[in-house]
Amino acid sequence: MSSAPSVHQRALITWLAVYLMIMLVQLLIGPVLAPLPLPLRTLALTAIVVPVVVYALVPALLRARALLLRRRR
Repeated sequence: MSSAPSVHQRALITWLAVYLMIMLVQLLIGPVLAPLPLPLRTLALTAIVVPVVVYALVPALLRARALLLRRRR
């Protein structure tokens, strides 16, 4: 059984997931959101990014990490 990631590893994994999602959302719908005031753009961006990161990306990255660690052993 693989050990749980350290708080530093979790922070890095979370940062990576957030960064990737922000980039993707900006590429896909950035031009649509551009005319909106900054608070509304931020609201829309976070409404998309946060759930995807919390429920999909971070768990997937943690599973990938565990798989990589198992393969090393």
